[in-house]
Amino acid sequence: MTTQTDIPPAETGGERRSWLREHSELGVCVLLLALGVLVLTDALTMDVDIAQRGPVGPKTVPIVVGAGLLVIAALLAVDVLRGGRGQAETGEDVDLSEPADWRTVLLLAGVFLGAAVLIEPLGFPIAGALLFWGAAFALGSRRLDRDPLIAAGLTLVTYTVFNNLLGVPLPGGPLMGVL
Repeated sequence: MTTQTDIPPAETGGERRSWLREHSELGVCVLLLALGVLVLTDALTMDVDIAQRGPVGPKTVPIVVGAGLLVIAALLAVDVLRGGRGQAETGEDVDLSEPADWRTVLLLAGVFLGAAVLIEPLGFPIAGALLFWGAAFALGSRRLDRDPLIAAGLTLVTYTVFNNLLGVPLPGGPLMGVL
């Protein structure tokens, strides 16, 4: 004579959903896997003349990034399937009862839009300095004696690294002859 407890329960849709809910981090793994495959596919199908670029060309970084994404997706999936769980966001430094700071968001959006519009006529050094300075101002810094100098320094270093060392041409604008 069999009792109700002797019969193994059939897998229901609720159990499947519960398993997926417990392993929801696998969604991040799938996203990282898809992104890695996309980056690798684009990098490997890129048409580049190796004689112009040398041994380290424009394919190198996307291949490394794509492979890294695949490795991270695999390691995260193994961790999740072994029972690893991400810690829930505690939000201890965020007061969720406060409304969003739309002034800061709109200031940052305006600074980014302004830099995008000004990069062609003024060049990267000036537009970039305005971008860094405007972002610092939008985020609360009011040091008018220090912020413009830091912004100009950051922009000149960025311009020099990209334009001169990496060979990525950035618009110089009116400062083209000076830099």
